[in-house]
Amino acid sequence: MSELEELAETRPGRFEPHYRMGNLYRMEERFEDAAEAYDRAIKRLGDPRPRHWSIYYFRGIAFERIDRWPQAEADFLKALDLQPEQPYVMNYLAYSWVEQKRNYEQAEEMLLQAVEMQPEDGHIVDSLGWVYYRLGRFEEAVEQLEKAVELRPQDPVINDHLGDAYWQVGRTREARIQWSRALSLEPEEDEIPKIERKLEEGLPEDEEREEGQPI
Repeated sequence: MSELEELAETRPGRFEPHYRMGNLYRMEERFEDAAEAYDRAIKRLGDPRPRHWSIYYFRGIAFERIDRWPQAEADFLKALDLQPEQPYVMNYLAYSWVEQKRNYEQAEEMLLQAVEMQPEDGHIVDSLGWVYYRLGRFEEAVEQLEKAVELRPQDPVINDHLGDAYWQVGRTREARIQWSRALSLEPEEDEIPKIERKLEEGLPEDEEREEGQPI
């Protein structure tokens, strides 16, 4: 890291050293430091060009991870302004909207486009399945989430999502199988009690909806 700092000092007109520092901090999950490094990189950009989309995308991720959503959303939208058909930006932004339970129609449109461009990306297919789930379109959710699990069978989040969708269409035994699998794949620590509760009790009542009704 010190070498990059020295390089940033000796080349004040270049954004790349700060950009690389941001990437290193992000990979170490030091998101506050990453956001600051990307800030410095962007200040050196001048007029951003399409090839600079990733700086805004990665800073958006850093902002999202430190709960600065307005800044994150602005960066994702800026990245899409620079590169309108970037599937990974569309996926991150759309999935975030779905988790916030808003902008469902725009999220679905983005994810359909992203899946068309990256049909073998399990995370993007999972996002499309999850927007269908949130919209109460459970059969469509199952179809997409089954594909996502086939593409990324070791992902605890995707297996957990498929379990939820199975429960909503009455496939309760298969739902518990998926939740058990999700637990075995080392999910995030704060997700473990939620999955264990579903294994014991099924989905909570506030997630029981008729098909076609947003959750």
